Amino acid sequence: MQGTLQTTSPTTPPKSSPLRVLIAGGGIGGLAAALAIARTGGEVRVFERRAQSDEDGAGIQLGPNGTRILQSLGLADQLSSQVATPDALFVHDGPMGVRVAELPLGGWLAERHGAPYWVAHRADLHAALRRAVDEHPLIELRHGIEIEDAETYSDEVLARSGGQIVGAGDILIAADGLRSTLRQNLFGTRLPRYSGKSAARTVIRREQIPDGILQDSVGIWLAPKGHVVHYPVRAGRELAIVVIRNDLAVDEGWATAVAHDWVKDAVQDFAAPVRSLIAASDNWRKWALFELPPLKTWVNDRVVLLGDAAHPVLPFLAQGAVLALEDALTLARCLSDSDSVPKALGSYQTQRSRRAEGVQAASRRNGQIYHLDGPLRQARNVTLTISPPKRVMASYDWLYGWRPSA
Repeated sequence: MQGTLQTTSPTTPPKSSPLRVLIAGGGIGGLAAALAIARTGGEVRVFERRAQSDEDGAGIQLGPNGTRILQSLGLADQLSSQVATPDALFVHDGPMGVRVAELPLGGWLAERHGAPYWVAHRADLHAALRRAVDEHPLIELRHGIEIEDAETYSDEVLARSGGQIVGAGDILIAADGLRSTLRQNLFGTRLPRYSGKSAARTVIRREQIPDGILQDSVGIWLAPKGHVVHYPVRAGRELAIVVIRNDLAVDEGWATAVAHDWVKDAVQDFAAPVRSLIAASDNWRKWALFELPPLKTWVNDRVVLLGDAAHPVLPFLAQGAVLALEDALTLARCLSDSDSVPKALGSYQTQRSRRAEGVQAASRRNGQIYHLDGPLRQARNVTLTISPPKRVMASYDWLYGWRPSA
């Protein structure tokens, strides 16, 4: 609910006070925003609805545009011993079991973009962010509080939870995810739309990896009704696996236990190495994939959307979390460079909205290419086989070469 505009409010700080920032959501985007803003001198309070902010999930891919941000936040050194740096991405036709492309990652990509391509366990990245937040004197992290609404004034915003005011600040960042309560209550947007596909994830130990599956590279196996991705995590001690398939059943959860048969059914037509890989684990978690039409605005007075709350991305380009990191760094710089909160938020949206829409569109196209059938599937395979690998990867310079505007 938006309050009546006033010139001042009773809790307005002196003009010389540091920027006061409230953040709804203690996930990757929310914690990264807290760190980036605190590093510029802002005072930050993060509200996480969960009693503990342990991160669900399994693997996460971090392109150079993401690892560059982790370097700038001072997290790269502590993460480097927990990640893997694959040398290549191997693309296969899943049912045929034929490799159709070997695309360079590793040293080639790092030299081209000045930062590495990492694959990691999502929990390790979140834990590194959490440690940095806990150690920063300008950040307070509070658990068990969901910010549901806000009152905005000309010079501050009041955050509400359970009908009570729980914080006052100069801005409120809604980093509360795909089903953002603040986006729904303050921006009046439609609910996310189910894509018709779901994903399941698991992690296995290195010694469980079957023959025919490369251990130290990213592998993707494409098929008309779905695909499989796998890559090493935790310095190569484990392998993260994701299976994506068409699915009529819509599940609202992010970590719903799913029967092994659901996953086995997705790969029944795949080559033997993939079927053996899927059989190596009986502990799978499922989540449905949703899309959200582009929003008219990410800013409502002093409330601003970040990450999946603003632009959820289908996982066919491995950029969802990285986009949230980009948002965090951009927003912090906009706030630091401007003496006006409205101008800073407007600049943030201008810099980020077209970028996010471009990544969303590219991810959607990738999904369509992954799941081609018939003659188009054959044409895709031939095109990948004959295309120079470095030229293919260079076509993603727009993605991996991102840097915040000066």
